Amino acid sequence: MLGLKLPTDPRWVNIVEKNIEEILTDHAFCEQKAASTAISLIVSFPEYTDLVQEMTALVKEEISHFKMVHDKIIARGWALGRDRRDDYVVQLINFFPKGGNRTTQLVHRLLYAALIEARSCERFRLLSEELEDKELAEFYKNLMASEANHYTMFLGFARQYGNRKEVDAKWQQLLEYEAKIMRDLGKSETIHG
Repeated sequence: MLGLKLPTDPRWVNIVEKNIEEILTDHAFCEQKAASTAISLIVSFPEYTDLVQEMTALVKEEISHFKMVHDKIIARGWALGRDRRDDYVVQLINFFPKGGNRTTQLVHRLLYAALIEARSCERFRLLSEELEDKELAEFYKNLMASEANHYTMFLGFARQYGNRKEVDAKWQQLLEYEAKIMRDLGKSETIHG
């Protein structure tokens, strides 16, 4: 369903289990960045009323997810650590050339967002199925559906605003590129890395 070209090696969960505090901190910041992305889309493309409406709802949802993760951190006696550079996202956003008209810029941003959500959904599925910590496994199972909905929403908007054939071709190219990025990742306790 997600179309990812390279699935995460299930052994990634073993890395995560060695440092739950790190994955929760990274996850919290991923939720915060997702909320920021939605706000940025509202600010950058206010003329797309249906997008603004959906992004407004998404901001609320993502910040509530941030709070849920932050609450998990606090409940375990930890404090939210510092944000780290997300090498996955940094590499991903270099795929499309900068510039182009506003519609092209919007489509590219929507495709990036769709792919980030798809990879998060895939990682959450793994965590829900493989974590020995059953409370956290259930937590990730409950979040997985949200990520899948976000993925389809972003991809749907990209197809709505761009030429469907061109968008689908760009999507496939981005998926191939992402698979190359993922070959070098999956070795740390981060949601995307």
